Amino acid sequence: MIAVTGASGHIGANLVRALLERGEKVRVLVRKDVRAIEGLDVERVEGDVLDVPSLDNLIAGADCVYHLAARITLVPDRDGSVQRINVEGPKNVAEACMRHRIPRLVHFSSIHAFSEFPRDGVVDETRPLTDDSNIFVYDRSKAAGERAIQEAVKRGLNAVIVNPTAVIGPYDFKPSALGSALLDLYEGRMPALVKGGFDWVDVRDICAGAMAAAEKGGVGEKYLLTGHHLPFPQLARIVEAETGLKMPRLSLPMWMAYMGVPFAAFASRITGKPPKFTRASLHALWNHQQISHAKATRELGYSPRPINETIRDTYAWFEKNGYARRKTR
Repeated sequence: MIAVTGASGHIGANLVRALLERGEKVRVLVRKDVRAIEGLDVERVEGDVLDVPSLDNLIAGADCVYHLAARITLVPDRDGSVQRINVEGPKNVAEACMRHRIPRLVHFSSIHAFSEFPRDGVVDETRPLTDDSNIFVYDRSKAAGERAIQEAVKRGLNAVIVNPTAVIGPYDFKPSALGSALLDLYEGRMPALVKGGFDWVDVRDICAGAMAAAEKGGVGEKYLLTGHHLPFPQLARIVEAETGLKMPRLSLPMWMAYMGVPFAAFASRITGKPPKFTRASLHALWNHQQISHAKATRELGYSPRPINETIRDTYAWFEKNGYARRKTR
């Protein structure tokens, strides 16, 4: 039996489906929003990663645990929930796995857990975790959560860590911040692009890499699960090629985009919706270093699919599920 936290998130929704397709029995930890697993043949345990009894109910008897539950934010952690979920959550999961003698834990960390320095060269698994107290709260929390897993490994936990980059793809029910950006492109709600870029990876490849890590990954090892490094304007050209929709031709320099952050924050307060962009999201696009998946390819057989396929399948899922309607512009 496989146990999964964060099953209602974007990666979780895809992972649960991949596990079921492989014939696994799956038990998931859920809260209120279960759209992502509605209709799936899974056992549900109500609770969260801060509630130790519900974790015990989830994990008891599992052959493997995938820990995905996390709070992703592009704004300050005003209520402390990012710190609690992303740091205390992994600690609780690790302790529960050791109590129940679980054979394997796969912990989902993030590319954002790594230090930004040095800025030259290629990022790989030898890059240290960030310890910059001035970096964005999400980055600090993911680094601290990963350290908690590494400390538990020293005490006997059989765990492996995966670090995805910018995840896009189908079954994005919420949708995610990146999924929302793709929808903004599709619906013509993005009048201009920014010149930064990132490493974009298909959510299904992340799941395949995580399952391979569960089977083949070394104890305490980490694996960067990456895709294709593309500037945002180039990604928009691929969207145009796959959808037939005209994409913006105006690309703003990063300094100009940063000037718009206060206006995006003001609009967010007026509408009650998350800001379209923040200093944190722009920083991620600006800090566009090359990121290597060589270790995952060598040790796990990891191989990301073409980005065009990801874009095509993502929009097909959005259209089929009523998030976007086919149109011409």
